[in-house]
Amino acid sequence: MGRPSTGLLFVLPAMIVLAMLIAYPIAYTALLSATNAQGAFTGRNFVNVLRPPVTRQAFVNLIYFVGGSIVFQVALGTATAILLNQQFTGRAILRSITLIPWVVPGIVAATTWAWMFHTEFGIINYMMTGAGIIPAPVSWLTDSGTVMPVLIAINVWKLFPFVAIMVLAGLQAIPKELYEAAKVDGANFWEEVWYVTLPQVRPVITAVTLLLVIWGLNSITLIYAITKGGPANKTLITPIQIFRLAFESFQFNQAAALSVIFFLAAAVLVAIYLKVLAARPGEA
Repeated sequence: MGRPSTGLLFVLPAMIVLAMLIAYPIAYTALLSATNAQGAFTGRNFVNVLRPPVTRQAFVNLIYFVGGSIVFQVALGTATAILLNQQFTGRAILRSITLIPWVVPGIVAATTWAWMFHTEFGIINYMMTGAGIIPAPVSWLTDSGTVMPVLIAINVWKLFPFVAIMVLAGLQAIPKELYEAAKVDGANFWEEVWYVTLPQVRPVITAVTLLLVIWGLNSITLIYAITKGGPANKTLITPIQIFRLAFESFQFNQAAALSVIFFLAAAVLVAIYLKVLAARPGEA
């Protein structure tokens, strides 16, 4: 009986810290969402926060941003990992260079790209007009038709190295005998990738995609630092809307209500994803 009690004593400090840092904020947010400014219980917060069209627009923007980012992050990261897994001179240096976007702090990357895409002083417009690709400078970050694709491109640049390094680790575990057998059967490079490489690293890609979904749903630094949700809320996402309600409008109860709704929606998306994985045992 002594060992379980001793183990509990060792775990207790960590449990207390987790309760203070995670359980208490969650419980307090739930309490705020169900009360008004005077502390009386009410359900109006949920109705009030869902009524404005901007709430739906922010959620649609978030799905667009996260979905578009993940598709290209996974595709580019996987392709990069397959390339870096080949034997060629300078491979170690190229692997190191590939990690640079991932290790650059988010606010530094956001500020740098904001200047690069600046309408008048940005190097992107300078290079493209100089090469004759575009006739005049483009307002990349203020035009409603280009701002979200640009943000998605920046987000892809920032996180595709993470996908690449994780998939590359999975590639190292693939037995060489599988490739040798494929060569004996007459498979070319692309057939090896399709029938050997991708099936072997599918569990890694699945896990990485789940992480990207969770990170993407909670992303705020990149968009807020570059556009703050503009122009005209075209890049407003739910986390930024929650931030505005709480720390710009000081509507803490409505911000808490939107946080609860957002948490439940994210939990449902993750649960659906995990259920789909459970239905495919070979990919789990």
